[in-house]
Amino acid sequence: MANYWTTLGGAGVLLFAAVQARAVDQSEQIKRGEYLAIAGDCGACHTDEHRAPFSGGHAIASPLGTIFSTNITPSKTAGIGNYSEAQFAAALRKGVRADGSQLYPAMPYTAYARLTDDDVSALYAYFMHGVQPVETPAEKTALPFPFNLRFSMAAWNLLFADNRVFQPDASQSAMWNRGAYLVQGLTHCSTCHTPRNVLMAEQPSKNLQGASLGTWYAPDITATTLQGKSQWTREMLAEYLATGHAANGATAGGPMREAIDKSFSRMTPQDREAIATYLLPVATDIPASSKSTGLTPVQGDDFPDTLAKMSEGEQVYRNNCASCHNLSGQGLNELPALQDHPILNKPNADNVAMAILQGVWPEHGQGMIGFADSLNDVQVAAVTNYVMHDIGHSSVQISPDRVSVLRAGGETSPLLMLSRIGMGLAVAAVILTLFCWRKRRA
Repeated sequence: MANYWTTLGGAGVLLFAAVQARAVDQSEQIKRGEYLAIAGDCGACHTDEHRAPFSGGHAIASPLGTIFSTNITPSKTAGIGNYSEAQFAAALRKGVRADGSQLYPAMPYTAYARLTDDDVSALYAYFMHGVQPVETPAEKTALPFPFNLRFSMAAWNLLFADNRVFQPDASQSAMWNRGAYLVQGLTHCSTCHTPRNVLMAEQPSKNLQGASLGTWYAPDITATTLQGKSQWTREMLAEYLATGHAANGATAGGPMREAIDKSFSRMTPQDREAIATYLLPVATDIPASSKSTGLTPVQGDDFPDTLAKMSEGEQVYRNNCASCHNLSGQGLNELPALQDHPILNKPNADNVAMAILQGVWPEHGQGMIGFADSLNDVQVAAVTNYVMHDIGHSSVQISPDRVSVLRAGGETSPLLMLSRIGMGLAVAAVILTLFCWRKRRA
């Protein structure tokens, strides 16, 4: 009898140890999934201001209309609580919901398709067990016809989606491959930085070569451009991803500022270094001109001999910008310089104008106010051109009409009109075919 109870007790201890080990494993899996969700910047789209984490309802402006993000908490009534891991993987990597309907590619499943099975499992564990369920449904997306027909996305996926999981390059280092996995997959850099065709699909031949987001411009981040006039190094890139600032004067704004605040700055230094290694496969030294020289004294004369000699752009600059950026754009103390700033080397002036209109407000640290309420379109265009030409020595300029478009949220896409024209022509062709068929029979 004693042996029986001893054996039973031993089995109980083993069972308890196994349960405890499994709980530890699940806890580690959830923790890993949380990190992956941060790297994937899931919260940027699925968490709206003043709402519970991942409860959806965030309005995403697209050329086709406003898309509202879904509730991805483990709620069984309003979220994804009834999703199996296979259904979760299909939504994440193929853009197919549990009910079989298609997701819009505002959700970057074309990039998340690169994720490994292990990472998908970790994300599933986090969203099912590490996120609090929210029982409130998110607003439903209602795009205009014909884009409200979600099944049409199946055809789009056949044409443009690539569901291949990331495969490491054996000829590259582990650090490079980690960076490639992050850039191509989790951090989905191509979603913003790659131009799109008329059907809103990324153009692989122009990968990471820069694209307009309607208002802000996501610049070219290929190695050739990064190592060109802006003289980026791996150290600068890693620091930029961590803080939004770099030794070459770069300052993040708009969607990139949000991505840094909510995602890149919360990633490990090793992952930021891996991203920099992938984007800049050939390491470069820090240019001497990019190294900090300490405090910058105020330079220039605030009282020119004649205001009549001053352009409108310079007047606006002196009245609104010089107190922080100095009269010639050298920057003051810890405030950023405009001279040699990478933002002035872009093929358009949209980012300068958007920074003036909206300001730049990082989650932590010094911010810049926006002037949308105090400067009109002519003034914004004038000061933008002054900064581009007189401080940045660029030939790029912007018109008041373009500023007006940016202020309104960007240009409207012709895709809606083109699709309706196409559908009308298709219907007309069917009617004509039937008419000819009936005429021949008669």
